[in-house]
Amino acid sequence: MDKLTTMKTFVSVVQEGSFSKAADKLDISPQLVSKYVSALEEGLSTRLLHRTTRKVSTTEAGDHYFTRCLQVLGDIDDIENSLNNLSENVSGVLSISAPMSFGVKHLAPLLVEFQKQYPNLKLDLKLTDQFVDIVEQGIDIALRIGVLKNSSLIAKKIAPIHLAVFASPAYLKQHGTPTTLQELQQHNYLRYANAEPTKRLTGVNELKSEFKLESNLVANNGDLLLNTAIAGGGIAMQPTFIAGEALAQGKIVRILQNHEPEPMGLYMVYANRQFLPSKVRAFVDFTSGYYGDVPYWDLGE
Repeated sequence: MDKLTTMKTFVSVVQEGSFSKAADKLDISPQLVSKYVSALEEGLSTRLLHRTTRKVSTTEAGDHYFTRCLQVLGDIDDIENSLNNLSENVSGVLSISAPMSFGVKHLAPLLVEFQKQYPNLKLDLKLTDQFVDIVEQGIDIALRIGVLKNSSLIAKKIAPIHLAVFASPAYLKQHGTPTTLQELQQHNYLRYANAEPTKRLTGVNELKSEFKLESNLVANNGDLLLNTAIAGGGIAMQPTFIAGEALAQGKIVRILQNHEPEPMGLYMVYANRQFLPSKVRAFVDFTSGYYGDVPYWDLGE
């Protein structure tokens, strides 16, 4: 039995979490999927998967084998691609994960220009604000925003990300413009659910521990919070890639600039491998200088 086929089948079972979903993905029968995985375990004399009626999970040996399979299969793809001219051989599917608002607002032009240069490459884009384990989920590249911790992955910064505190002119006219963090506590703060950026405001740590911002709205989407601020609902803090256009148009006003957090970064994150697949290398090279040191969303203010 072809070892590569059994390896690819095993990887699909792990990524999909079941034999039936892997069968659908590979367009083969569940029975054949089970046969391939059983043959693989028999040949290795090792159990790779825990099987229950509800789910499939890897054993310790299976987890290690899964990681190595991804590397081997990726290396094979890279070897095959490297035999041809780069612009012609960059083919297959490149899977990308990116934050929701950033992807909707700023990724489409980049992706269109990238595919013009590499027309044989298909893109599979997944937008989510949740943390994605790119190795476990088989993602080639993830775009992440923040101050990244050390890991076994490669992280390449492609743009600075600034946070701005803002409100609509109408809100500030009615409620006043806070000039200190103490005054900010007297206002309604529109809070982002996936993080607590107020802890990063310059000067918060010097205030008493009871520093607290009252919020009548908590949401997991920055665009909604921006639109709520534009409508006069309160004060928000969001990245300028979300708020930049509204700031430039005067729909909102930037306040408390001396208390804004230190800039974060937009990073490309990908697996640390000796031989990077050509499709990943092409995207990394193309994207590295795309937004520049001062991104276009920060030029309109």
